[in-house]
Amino acid sequence: MPLIVMCGYPCSGKTRRAEELKEYFEQNTDRKVHIVGDGGLDVDRNTVYADSQKEKNIRSSLKAEVERKVNKDHIVILDSLNYIKGYRYELFCLIKHAQTPHCLVYCLTSDDESSTWNTNRDAAEQYTKDIFDALVLRFEAPDSRNRWDNPLFTILKDDTLPYEAISDALFKRKAPPANQSTQSQPLSSANFLYELDKITQEALMAVFNAQKTSVPGDLISVPGATEKISFLHIYIENLNVLNRMFHIKLTRNVNMAELRKLRRQFISYTKMHPTENSGQISNMFVQYLNKSLH
Repeated sequence: MPLIVMCGYPCSGKTRRAEELKEYFEQNTDRKVHIVGDGGLDVDRNTVYADSQKEKNIRSSLKAEVERKVNKDHIVILDSLNYIKGYRYELFCLIKHAQTPHCLVYCLTSDDESSTWNTNRDAAEQYTKDIFDALVLRFEAPDSRNRWDNPLFTILKDDTLPYEAISDALFKRKAPPANQSTQSQPLSSANFLYELDKITQEALMAVFNAQKTSVPGDLISVPGATEKISFLHIYIENLNVLNRMFHIKLTRNVNMAELRKLRRQFISYTKMHPTENSGQISNMFVQYLNKSLH
């Protein structure tokens, strides 16, 4: 179900707030609450944040864990720095895909305040001064004008969490609409990908092989296409509808590397915009070639 993203400087009270939210929702709802955070990964934070690749791996692990736990029945709280706006955008895309609301809880503290809390921790849990300073310097504060940071709840150290407002943001608000890049694609049939691959390969080979014995200006037949289209600004010379063969005229040879590149692009596009009629794939491919090779 909903996702709560914690955000703030190191040692800004995020974990305490996450626990308070967990307690509130467990007492006031019948939903299970999961806290996903750095602590569950059993890693040394100074080692991780001193190495950009290790830090990236940790973020990926946390995101994957959130994705596994987000569902219609549970509440997930991501208790981590979440200080990079690009990463928060990735999380926003994740909840769009899962079709669930989310909100951001920003634990706002000063550098000095968080630094003091850091030095008061057990030595094993402290950030080194260099790492702490670097994280504060790199911190990208959330902004409610960004859709991935909205709704945003900014909490000072002595504030009481606005539980009802957070609850309303999670349960009384519609999930952001999924777009084509985040939706699971509704393939029209179990054979769609097979047909897509087969038909485009046949069309590609027809164009390529015909060029071996043709000169610019000759007619080339492409299997399966029935629409009247132009290719490279050269118009139809003949259309054999009964044989479902479309004749086009080329003004230059197109090498295999170029054709394969266009085929890969077309397949990627068509997976995102599948047709209910596989018989239209050949027409669509020829149209795509027509536009791409203008």
